[in-house]
Amino acid sequence: MTAIWEPTTAGVLRLPSGRLIRGRGLRRPLPKGPRPTFALYLLGHQPPPVVWESRWLRWPDFWLPSDRAATADALREAWARAETERVEIACAGGHGRTGTALACLAVLDGVPSQHAVAYVREHYAPRAVETPWQRHYVSRFQ
Repeated sequence: MTAIWEPTTAGVLRLPSGRLIRGRGLRRPLPKGPRPTFALYLLGHQPPPVVWESRWLRWPDFWLPSDRAATADALREAWARAETERVEIACAGGHGRTGTALACLAVLDGVPSQHAVAYVREHYAPRAVETPWQRHYVSRFQ
């Protein structure tokens, strides 16, 4: 049995494969409706505990992840789990780090890296991926 997002859920990005992943900002309240079954939190400090399975990546605001190998592993896990689970990617505001991670997931899903930021800006949020180094990170992500 699958437990994926409804495509019309706020913040949900549909990847070309059909996988649905919710991006959000943790500064806003948890949206109504189903909860994630797995979440990846991108923050400079450890997030508060949640009742669903989650993974934390140390990723300071406006910068890049502290451990690139762990980040690549976590993003691959999130992408794989999104086939059958409600996966959430979140940072404080839901744009820079979240957008960067979503763009990397788009690359994993087959979007060419040079088009991944534009894909996420068009299908998730126009302000996604906020800094030049975040764009560069996505362009080099494999």
